[in-house]
Amino acid sequence: MRLFTGIQPSGDLHIGNYFGSIEPMISAQDEHDVFAFIANYHAMSSGTGAERLAELTIQAATDFLALGMDPKKSTFWVQSDVKEVVELYWVLSAFTPMGLLERAHSYKDKMAKGIAANHNLFSYPVLMAADILLFSSEVVPVGKDQIQHVEIARDIAIKFNNAYGDIFILPEYKVDENVKTVPGTDGSKMSKSYGNTINIFGEEKKQQKVIKKIVTENVPLEAPKEYENCNVYNIAKLFLSENDCIELQNRYKKGGEGHGHFKIYLAEILWEYYRPYREKREYYASHQDEVREILKMGADKARKVAIPMIEKVRSVTGIKY
Repeated sequence: MRLFTGIQPSGDLHIGNYFGSIEPMISAQDEHDVFAFIANYHAMSSGTGAERLAELTIQAATDFLALGMDPKKSTFWVQSDVKEVVELYWVLSAFTPMGLLERAHSYKDKMAKGIAANHNLFSYPVLMAADILLFSSEVVPVGKDQIQHVEIARDIAIKFNNAYGDIFILPEYKVDENVKTVPGTDGSKMSKSYGNTINIFGEEKKQQKVIKKIVTENVPLEAPKEYENCNVYNIAKLFLSENDCIELQNRYKKGGEGHGHFKIYLAEILWEYYRPYREKREYYASHQDEVREILKMGADKARKVAIPMIEKVRSVTGIKY
């Protein structure tokens, strides 16, 4: 089964990114045909400047390789390195009713946040449909807020297939209800937009400083503590075995330790958990030519799938003569 996913290069990764999308995607490589790309064309809709976009693109590639993206098992590339997606985007635009795009939640949400309206932002779902359909994607893992984009891709594919035959596979979305929701330092869902994230990579002292800011109850040192709704515990348990969780729960129940002690413990386990990934990242950060070569090879693999599809599209639409 072919799984397809895109990653916008948006800056430093945090542990919410890791458990919400990265770890499930990395784990899927052993069982499925994973196609994963860095969506730098999509990132342009956020108004990222040229120099910063180039920097974030290579940073995203470095981070994902460090976290376990395996270019031998999966197809991993940068969106702009497979130009066929832009051609398909234009062709699919002819099969996309204006009303379909006007109903897109992402467009309305970004407008509400004050992002200037332009065609790039408005037609974002058509480019996403081209991404999905070009590679005959069968399943697209998404969060609940992205379901509509896969449905739009299906609608466009159906219109195209009705006109020219069964050219495109109709993709299915997959929402994993078991994907962990990671609380931020304030207890709400961890998100850059909320300013409550704990980054995966970075300096140890900075990470400790962020962890110290996690919101907790004000309970006397000697008193037992509640762990179920404790932000520190609910982050820590993501990294612990069942036995370690029970041991930590007993420390909460026993009393004699404050939340500050549990924050120190969280900082220690978090730093240790990501140690091998940091070491791997240091390697790729000092071998950026190797990262670029991996992305080039990934683009070559992706184009071997994309070119036969775009040739079919050109043939049936009369673009090829």
